[in-house]
Amino acid sequence: MKYLMMGAAAMTLAACSQNASDSSETDGAAMTSDTEVAETTEDTVGDMTASEKLDAVLAAQTDDTKARYQYRHPKETLEFFGVEPGMTVVDTIPGTPGWYGNILIPYLGAEGTLIGADYSLEMWPFFTGFATPEFLENKKTWTEQYITAGEAVAGEDGAGIDAFVYGSAPERLAGTADVVLMMRAAHHFNRLEDGRFFTEALGDINMVLKPGGIVGVVQHRAAEDAPDEWAVGNAGYVKQSQIISVFENAGFELVDTSEINANPNDQPTAEDIVWRLPPTLGTSRDNPELRAEMEAIGESDRMTLKFRKPE
Repeated sequence: MKYLMMGAAAMTLAACSQNASDSSETDGAAMTSDTEVAETTEDTVGDMTASEKLDAVLAAQTDDTKARYQYRHPKETLEFFGVEPGMTVVDTIPGTPGWYGNILIPYLGAEGTLIGADYSLEMWPFFTGFATPEFLENKKTWTEQYITAGEAVAGEDGAGIDAFVYGSAPERLAGTADVVLMMRAAHHFNRLEDGRFFTEALGDINMVLKPGGIVGVVQHRAAEDAPDEWAVGNAGYVKQSQIISVFENAGFELVDTSEINANPNDQPTAEDIVWRLPPTLGTSRDNPELRAEMEAIGESDRMTLKFRKPE
C-alpha cells in the first residue's frame, strides 16, 4: 500500500519520533480544559515556582525547538503529567538527549534524574530501510551514548542522567521513577507488538515506576472509525481507544485525558502517513505546493493521556 511504502521511506525520523528535533488521538473519556491543565504549581525552586522555572527553561531553548511549541505545547503537557523539578523521569525513545530531553535536563535540575529508554535491540531490525548492520551495531552502545550526551547538556546544574533499553530494564531502577513519558512512540510498539515488544515495555514501565507513578502518553491519533489495518501504527496513527485498552490491560489506570495537543486541521485518510506533515514533510520535498499545504496543516492531531500505576 501507498502509506506503507512512504512509511518505510520516512522511518528514520519515525523511529525517533519522540524527541529528536524531530527527530520520535477520541473516545468517551472526560477531557480537561486548558485552564485546568495550566494550573500553576505552588512548589518553589529557589526564588521561582516550578511553573516559572519551566517558563525560563523553555525561553532558553533554541529557535528550532521553540518553533515546535505551537504544536507540542511542552509547558502545558509537562504540567498536565505533573512533571516537576527534582523528579525522576523516564523519556521514551528520546534521541541523545532529544527534543524533550533538552528541556527536561535543566528543568528537573540537579536534584532530579532523567532516564532515557530506547527500543530493544531485538525490535530495531524490524525498522526496514535504515536498520543497516552499521546502525544496529551502533545501537549496542546507545545507553552509553545517551548518558554521555545528557551529561554534557546537564553540566553541574542539570539532572542526573541514566539510560536503559526496553525489554531489559535493570533492577536497580525498580520503583525509582515518578513519571514515564511516551511521546509519539507508541505507534511502533503497537504495530510491532506480536505479543512481545509493547508487553515487554509496559512491564519495564511498571517495574521502574513508583507506586502511584504516572505514565504520560502523547500519540498521533487516528479517528475511531478509521480502518483498523491502517490505524495499527504503520502510518504513525493509532486509535485513542486502542492505546487506552493496551495500558488498562497492562494494569494501569486512566487518570485523565486532554486535548492540549489536538490539531483538528489534521484529518488523515487511509492513504496518508503522519510523516507527510511537519517537521518531516516526507512526501513533499520536491513539491513546493504540496509542502505549503502540509505546513498549513501543521503537526499531527495527538491524544494526550495520563495513566497511573496503582498504589
